[in-house]
Amino acid sequence: MVPARNGKKKGLIAAGCGCVVLFLILVGGCSVFAFSGSDDPKAAETTAAEPAELDGEAEEVVDAEPAEGEELVEDEAPAEEESPADEAPAEEAPAEDAPAESEVPAEHTSALNSAQSYSDLMHMSKQGLFDQLTSEYADQFSDEAAQYAVDNVDTDWNENALASAESYSETMHMSKAGIYGQLTSEHGEQFLSEEAQYAIDTIEVDWNENALQSARSYRDTMDMSPEAIRDQLTSEYGDQFTQEQADYAIENLDG
Repeated sequence: MVPARNGKKKGLIAAGCGCVVLFLILVGGCSVFAFSGSDDPKAAETTAAEPAELDGEAEEVVDAEPAEGEELVEDEAPAEEESPADEAPAEEAPAEDAPAESEVPAEHTSALNSAQSYSDLMHMSKQGLFDQLTSEYADQFSDEAAQYAVDNVDTDWNENALASAESYSETMHMSKAGIYGQLTSEHGEQFLSEEAQYAIDTIEVDWNENALQSARSYRDTMDMSPEAIRDQLTSEYGDQFTQEQADYAIENLDG
């Protein structure tokens, strides 16, 4: 009976060992399966990702070339837009042709200064200034210098004519026609007819009073009779007052 128990014990021990071995095999197999399964997805993702990355790089390379081309076009465009600005100095070139003040001859400048003085003090006409500047008995400037002076003098010829007319009226008590003739005469002031007419139309004077002052001057300095004075006042070769103005002067001669 004893040997039978020992045989059973040995059988139980063998069976237990076999179970343990089987359990270890199962556990190892699961581990291997789990390890193998975990590697495959990563490998698949890596394999799938690589073409995508390559495609992305290829697209970036393809896209990069047009971008560079566009940058080159954009860089060239401003050069064309700036071309008019580069030509701007050429448009300003005519301004350089204008003579500078330093290029004006000294004689021209002197003539201009003299002309300005004559105009301001004596209210001369343009032709009168030219003759004065070029006269051998006066300033003796060259014709070119005198012409430069009268062309550049700062004056109003109408106002010069008016100032001259006022001077003749106040100092010589001349008539309206007499002043006009003096202003336009080639032996007088040599103003233009329109300048002299402006003076006659603008001047403020009492022509009757001018006639009376002239009559008294003839009486006191030349001892002329009233009738001789009347004739002198109205003569076309004399004072050229109107008949009414001369009559007023004779009627008030002794007043």
